[in-house]
Amino acid sequence: MHSISKKIILGRKALVAKKYFSNDGMSPSAIVKFTCNKCNHVNTVEITPYESGFPIFQIYNEDKVLSKTELINNNVVTKTSPGMQHFGALTVNNLPTLYFGTYCEACQTRYVGVFGYGEKQPGLTVLDVSGIWEYEELKY
Repeated sequence: MHSISKKIILGRKALVAKKYFSNDGMSPSAIVKFTCNKCNHVNTVEITPYESGFPIFQIYNEDKVLSKTELINNNVVTKTSPGMQHFGALTVNNLPTLYFGTYCEACQTRYVGVFGYGEKQPGLTVLDVSGIWEYEELKY
C-alpha cells in the first residue's frame, strides 16, 4: 500500500469479492480480493485495522489528487451526515474513511481503494470497502 500525491484520473471500478467485514471478520486483518480490469488477475490486499490506509482528506484537500465532486460523482464517498462531521466532509458509511494505492501483481495497473472503518454501533465494528478503481497519474 502506498499514498498518492499526484493528480489522478479515476478509471473503471474493479470487481471486489467481499466489501463488508465486521467484528471477528477483521481480526487480525481483512483480506480483500479484487480482479484486475486489464488482465483478470485476482489480487489480494490485506487491511489491518488502525494500521492500513491514509486519510481520505489527503486526496481531496485543495483538490490535490481528486476533487470532492469527482469523488462523489464516481460513488467513491458520500457527504458526511451533519452529526458525524468530525470524521471529515466526505466518508464511506459515515465512518472514518481511508484510502490506499496498490498495483495489480500481474500487469502493474494502478489502483486506488477506499474504505470506512470504525464502530457503527456499540459492539459492532465494521470495515466497509467502497471500492477499488483503476487510476492514471496526470502528466504535467
